[in-house]
Amino acid sequence: MIDRTGGPRRTVITAAALAEPAASLSGYTIGVTADRRRDELATLLEGRGARVVLAPALRIVPIADDAELRAATRACLDTPPDIVLVNTGIGMRGWLEAAEGWGLAEPLRAVLSRAYLVARGPLARAAVRSAGLHDQWSPEGEGYEEVVDHLTARGIAGLTVAMQLHGERQPEYTEALENAGARVIEVPVYRWAPPIDAAPLQRLVDLITARLVDAVTFTAAPAVLALLRAAPDVDAVLDAFRSDVLVACVGPVTAAPLRRHDVPIVAPPRARLSALVRTIVDELPQRAVSLEVAGHSLTLRGHAAVIDGELRPLAPAPMAVLRTLAAAPGRVLSRAALLHALPRGADEHAVEMAVARLRAGLNAPGVIETVVKRGYRLPV
Repeated sequence: MIDRTGGPRRTVITAAALAEPAASLSGYTIGVTADRRRDELATLLEGRGARVVLAPALRIVPIADDAELRAATRACLDTPPDIVLVNTGIGMRGWLEAAEGWGLAEPLRAVLSRAYLVARGPLARAAVRSAGLHDQWSPEGEGYEEVVDHLTARGIAGLTVAMQLHGERQPEYTEALENAGARVIEVPVYRWAPPIDAAPLQRLVDLITARLVDAVTFTAAPAVLALLRAAPDVDAVLDAFRSDVLVACVGPVTAAPLRRHDVPIVAPPRARLSALVRTIVDELPQRAVSLEVAGHSLTLRGHAAVIDGELRPLAPAPMAVLRTLAAAPGRVLSRAALLHALPRGADEHAVEMAVARLRAGLNAPGVIETVVKRGYRLPV
């Protein structure tokens, strides 16, 4: 289910259903920051049982009529590049479509066919080949550093390199190519712009800092920067990413801004959405906390508990109490101690209500034990 509200879905999934691959992410909430192909990614995650929060961090704005793109295209026609770096599939297609509108498609295709074409990833390669062109090389890890190392090793002094930009300039790589003696033509095919509605992104930031999402996916490095810019407290977001919220990036280029902040990330070996989902499926269940409590098997999965093989989604407050108790198994925690797990402004009566709702949601007598005049515990 794609959920824009974050409210729990009151369902029970049996142990047999949990064993199915389609339920491998049941109980988990995952934020999706992509704009393009967001529905495809959300559907893949939902098909595995996840609750999905859609929050595009950026949107792509084509610039087919932009003077900079037309000037870059004319520069490529006037001084045909020896090497062309194709960074994205959408960028390559957009460039050719824009040239078509200017009546320059065939001259541009002819120039590209004579160049040494580097496709940075499978989507870029597919766009090159669908245009009837042939790419000569692709980096194994799809990173800019590999491209720069490969080209400088070939020798590019005195050569012209056309670099199709990935939404924004990459000055460090342009400078590296220029320092190796190349003349670089930057080709800006599209730009990133803020989302039309910023509320979903702001809400995702709140969910991250409150640890109410279990993972966040990124498919472009600018989306990482946009989410951090949207955060009132960047350190709180980074702290969540370093501890409780899994960060899944489609590839090393996307992950680079987070690595600079020492955020651990997971990424698939190849930059594909299906591989990204498989990586999340492999990683998230390993983070689940499992306990034997009062003769019951209890596992915490995101916004749900699996009690004796049955998945039982819980509201945020009962789930927060359960996580706090599970972090101190067997220990008695006072109402005052549990109060810290609830939203600000709650009182000890709210703790009692959350415990009552937790017991009702688990429907497993004895799992939440009351210790008179002291508090509550999980009798592991």
